[in-house]
Amino acid sequence: MPTTDSALAPHQGLTLLRTVATAVLDLDALSDLGAFTLPYPPEAQRALDRTALACLLRGADPPLSVSDLLVWCRRRPVTEWPLDLPEDLAGSEDRLIDEDACVPTDLCYEWAVDRPDSATEQIDRALIGLAMDRCRLANAPASYVAFRRLLVEHPVLTRDKAGEIALEPVFTPLDGLLERIYLPAPVGWARGGRFTSCRRCRTLLAPMRDDGWWCENARCRYRGDALAGPAYDEAEGGGVLLLTRPLRLFVTAPGVAELRLERALSRLGLAPELWPNYDAYDLRVTLPDGRVWAVDVKDWANPALLGRNATPLPIDPPYDQAFLVVPYHRTALRNDYVAVVRRFLTTDVRTRTTVLSQRQFMVKVRAALADAQPRPFSGNRPEDGHA
Repeated sequence: MPTTDSALAPHQGLTLLRTVATAVLDLDALSDLGAFTLPYPPEAQRALDRTALACLLRGADPPLSVSDLLVWCRRRPVTEWPLDLPEDLAGSEDRLIDEDACVPTDLCYEWAVDRPDSATEQIDRALIGLAMDRCRLANAPASYVAFRRLLVEHPVLTRDKAGEIALEPVFTPLDGLLERIYLPAPVGWARGGRFTSCRRCRTLLAPMRDDGWWCENARCRYRGDALAGPAYDEAEGGGVLLLTRPLRLFVTAPGVAELRLERALSRLGLAPELWPNYDAYDLRVTLPDGRVWAVDVKDWANPALLGRNATPLPIDPPYDQAFLVVPYHRTALRNDYVAVVRRFLTTDVRTRTTVLSQRQFMVKVRAALADAQPRPFSGNRPEDGHA
C-alpha cells in the first residue's frame, strides 16, 4: 500500500504508532506496565513527546506523562488516537496494552516489528537464524525440526528439564542456545508461589484481579475462559523458565497452527514436511499427482500489518504453488481478515502467493485429492467424440 510523506513524519500515524509500540516494549522489559515510575527510557520519552505534538496539532488533550500514555495504550483503541491511519490498518478494538492483563498485546509487537529496524524482529530472527546456522553447519535438519517443535510444544520448562533437553543428542548443535531463549518466568505471573500453565496452549497464564486467568494466545481467548493446566512451584526443578515473548508470539503461536494443519493433512493421507530446508517455509505438501505446494501459516492479530510484512516464499526447496494460510481463529474473529491481508500485499507477493483461510485451504486440498482419484468406468461413456 502506498504511504504518503505526511504519514512518515515522526508525529504522524504509522511512524508514531511504531514509536509508541517500541516504547511500550522497552518499558515492559524494565518494569510492570501497571506500576511504572521514573526514570523514563529514551524511547518512552520520545513516544510521549511525539504523541503530545500530534495532540497539540489537532487541538486534543495530550498525555501528561509516560504513565498517562500507558493508560492511553491500555484504554484507548488506536483508532481513537489523534492520528491518521490508512483504512483497515487498525481495528476498532485494537490496543497496544491488554486491558485485563496489562501486558503488551500481539498488536503492539506487530507494530514494533513493522519498523524496518525493529529490535524485536532483529532479536527474534537472530536467535532463530543462529539455530539454523548451527544445524546447517552440523548437517542436522532433524535437529532444527526438533528445536522448532520444542518451542511450539514446550514454551514453559523448568531449569532442570531444560538442562536435560540440552543434553539430548539431537540438540547437540544448539549447545547454549536454550539458555538464551528460555528466561525466568515473570514473578508477577505467580499466584500463591505457583505458576499455572494454559491447558490449551501450554504457555503460562497471567493471574487476574478477579482470581481468574488470562492467556496471551488469541486462539485460547477465542475459545472462552482460560483453562488452568499443570502448575509449577516457583522453585520447581531449579526454577520455572518461559520462552521469550517475541518467540512465543512469532514462533510458538503460529507453530501451534502449523502442527494442527500438519495433522489435518496427514489424516487425509498426505505426508507434509515441516520446516523444509531449515524453515524456508512452514509445510511442503506433495499431492498424489506430483504437484508440490509450499505453505506458510501466519498467525497475526492485525491483517493489514501481516500483509505489509509478508514476503515471497523462498524457491528452495522448489514448489508449484505458494500459499499463505491464516488459522481458523483469526478469520472467525474477523470475517474480512483474508481480504485485508490481500489488500496490503506488495505486488510481488500478490502475484506469487495465494492467501487463504485455513478452511479455504483445506477445501482446496480435498478438491485436489478428489481430482486425483481414478473415476469409475462407465459403459455409456462416449468415445472419440461420438455418442
